Amino acid sequence: MRFVWTVAWRLLRDGRFQTWLIVGGVTIGVAVVVYITAIIDGLQVNIIDRTLSSQAHVVLRPAERLNQRAWDARAEVRTLADVRKRTQREATIGDVDAVLAAVRAVPGVQAAAAVASGPGVAQQGGVRKAIVVLGVDLADFQQVIRLDDKRREGTLSLAAGEALIGSELASDLGLAPGARVRLQSASGEVLSVRVAGVLDYGVQDLNRRRVLLPLRDAQSLLGYGREVTEIDVRVQRLFEAQRLAADLSRVTGLTAESWQAANGQLVTALRSQSASGLMIRFFVTLAVALGIASVLVVSVVQRQREIGILRAMGTPRQRILAVFLLQGGIVGLGGSLLGTALGAALAVGFTRVARNADGSPLFPIVLQPELFVSSAALATLVGVLAAWLPARRAARLDPVEAIRG
Repeated sequence: MRFVWTVAWRLLRDGRFQTWLIVGGVTIGVAVVVYITAIIDGLQVNIIDRTLSSQAHVVLRPAERLNQRAWDARAEVRTLADVRKRTQREATIGDVDAVLAAVRAVPGVQAAAAVASGPGVAQQGGVRKAIVVLGVDLADFQQVIRLDDKRREGTLSLAAGEALIGSELASDLGLAPGARVRLQSASGEVLSVRVAGVLDYGVQDLNRRRVLLPLRDAQSLLGYGREVTEIDVRVQRLFEAQRLAADLSRVTGLTAESWQAANGQLVTALRSQSASGLMIRFFVTLAVALGIASVLVVSVVQRQREIGILRAMGTPRQRILAVFLLQGGIVGLGGSLLGTALGAALAVGFTRVARNADGSPLFPIVLQPELFVSSAALATLVGVLAAWLPARRAARLDPVEAIRG
């Protein structure tokens, strides 16, 4: 093995210009892979965070009531009372504590919260705005949807008779923390509440319409008694929400909708980004492999006489093969180490250049240890595989023809 290392190193050192040229190519290739991957992963994390920061991963609701066929035993025919879809009144979930306990017992569920929601109107000084009332237990709800990073004014509390409103609604009605606002439900029930805090969800429609109330106040205002309209769920593994939605539906008998089903266009965009990143990495890797192979082929041609002498001295084909495979591995490993460092530096530099108006990064860059390890391993493997054909050619050289040539 020492012989293989010695010969491989001398060949690389003697052709140092070619060696540094291909190491530079591998470095740039790996840097591009690391940089593109970090950018795409960071962009996806940012998009998902912005989209899901104000919605649950899975939402459980009562199933819609469908028309039932009537059976006429004498005529032995089935008839429909009405071919039109049945008008749906607001369906609710009873026995909330039992349902929550069943949901939280499902493996993979991180948190669950009961929500009583319904339409209403907010009125202040003769101005009326359509709203969506959400009654929640604040402690449970914050485990599903984080609110502390959305507070803009006031306090994050929901005592009886208090409300948390969106920033657009506060601006439209001229409300500030401490002010009172009159809420009216679609059924005509009226409730006067004090604004405890103003939230910014990052979504204009939510800022204009969403009003959070204590669960009991919302149930009373909307006429639900002790029932709720949905169960919001947060899962431990984000991309397993679709599978968990099926499990939760089976356990509870409710209709379950995952964030993937509710955001079909987002999922399509994420898949397109991942596919684009994969294609970029594939062609960069292919270019690196061709570069390594071409340099080693030239090395075999240039070192043909030396290889012939080694073969004439009794060096086995396997050792000649190992020499050039080792060269490919060394070039791949050296380039990958330099490339991962360069790619990480470029990614960090991007976050310092691309910034929002407030000076914060445009979006986070994801640099995980797995990315460095996988990139280095892939580049080393590509180097060995790219050296395979040149190594076989060197090992198959006839000693007499090689020395004569």
